[in-house]
Amino acid sequence: MVVATTMNFHWFDLAGFIGVLLIVVAYLLLQLDKLPSSSPKYSLLNAGGALLIIVSLIFAFNLSAFIVEAFWFLISLLGLWRSLVSRKHSKLHHH
Repeated sequence: MVVATTMNFHWFDLAGFIGVLLIVVAYLLLQLDKLPSSSPKYSLLNAGGALLIIVSLIFAFNLSAFIVEAFWFLISLLGLWRSLVSRKHSKLHHH
């Protein structure tokens, strides 16, 4: 006997899906040399994507996925901070 299950698609599922899309697009742009990893945009895409996935995990929790997304978010914030600091540093030395 086959039991059919229906999947309810909620707003938090959409948030998670958009989060995955942001991270995948960031990685694709990196691999195509369209967006350097030192760019604040790269870190923002990753941080935003991880945050959206974390939001979706709050409603459908998975510990291992939560842990990887928490680290992804924190590392993305580190990358963003470094890119902003290096921009300020380079502006100070060019003026």
